[in-house]
Amino acid sequence: MDIDRHADAPAVRAPAGDGETPPKARRKKKNWHPVMWSFFIALGLVLFSAAGVLYYVWNGLRPPAPGDAPVRVTVERGMRAQQVAELLERHGLIRDAWLFAAWLKWTGEGSRFQAGIYEFAPGTSREEIVRKLNAGETVAPATFRFTIPEGLTIRQMADRLEKAGAVGKDEFLRAARDLSRFAEFGWVRAIPADAGIIEPLEGYLFPDTYEMRTGSTAEDIIRRMLAELDRKLGSLPEDWLETMEERGLTLHELLTIASLIEREVAVDEERPLVSSVIANRLEKGMPLQIDATIQYVLDEPKERLLEEDLKVDSPYNTYQHKGLPPGPIAAPGLKSIEAALYPAETDYLYYVTKKDGSGEHLFASTLSQHNRNIRTSEENARKLQQQQQQGQ
Repeated sequence: MDIDRHADAPAVRAPAGDGETPPKARRKKKNWHPVMWSFFIALGLVLFSAAGVLYYVWNGLRPPAPGDAPVRVTVERGMRAQQVAELLERHGLIRDAWLFAAWLKWTGEGSRFQAGIYEFAPGTSREEIVRKLNAGETVAPATFRFTIPEGLTIRQMADRLEKAGAVGKDEFLRAARDLSRFAEFGWVRAIPADAGIIEPLEGYLFPDTYEMRTGSTAEDIIRRMLAELDRKLGSLPEDWLETMEERGLTLHELLTIASLIEREVAVDEERPLVSSVIANRLEKGMPLQIDATIQYVLDEPKERLLEEDLKVDSPYNTYQHKGLPPGPIAAPGLKSIEAALYPAETDYLYYVTKKDGSGEHLFASTLSQHNRNIRTSEENARKLQQQQQQGQ
């Protein structure tokens, strides 16, 4: 019979021990605990960091504490969204300019902001701020108004503006004499560099009623008045430049003639007639003999010029010098500019005021006619004086 050699061999058993897990199992358990702990720690750090970032963003984008006094900010033309955000942060209307600008970019806002002065209450939501900036809901800035009548000189304008509390007289005159400040205006660049000109911008500051922002400088005011002259010239008939060139005039000469008309004429219908007298005299080489040019160079205007006044030594003296004076003597209005451009077709060489209270003139083509008109004018003055005395 076959003998099973292994029948009597003892069964192989795990060695008796004290219940410990096998070495391999123990190694797995040791590795599992650190991995899990690292995972949870990392997850916790991520969650904590995310919570911190979310809190930073939430806190940085929420409105500041409400306040009672409204805040005014000025958004300048051409400002980028980041610059507007920095402006709002400086005035305490938002907490964080960088976050606000990032939020604007994320939401596609900031490209439609309109320039102007805005008023916001502290605590206004960012959505409301953006809405106002997009809609251009600006507040009206504080302004002042002033009127420059036709026929005023630059010095008279300076006096008027100082009395109105707009700008100082000396500040205005200094600015008006510095043409480099206004080089963007082509007409200003074309003003002759004539040492005889008393005020280079005389005649170029258009007379009108203006409304300016409070705090405007003399330069601001002058620039506004120069721009108004440009606008008024643009309203002239389309052929005005061609007409001026055909007559051989520069704009400086045109404004000079217009200023003479402005100071000499009170009745609109007579402006083209006086313009024709000036044109006819210039064509014949006759001195203009306009009293207003004498008044311009006197220290104080006079109601009636004396014979000695007509001898004043000045290139503006149109009794002693033929042709036009070096420049305008006052601010002409649009009707005087039109009259200078389009004089009436007459053969008049003289005119004298009627002195009957109408403000009108008597015109003549010859010296003898002019002398008769002078006698008529003097008789009218006597009658008017008698009427005034009887009325008293």
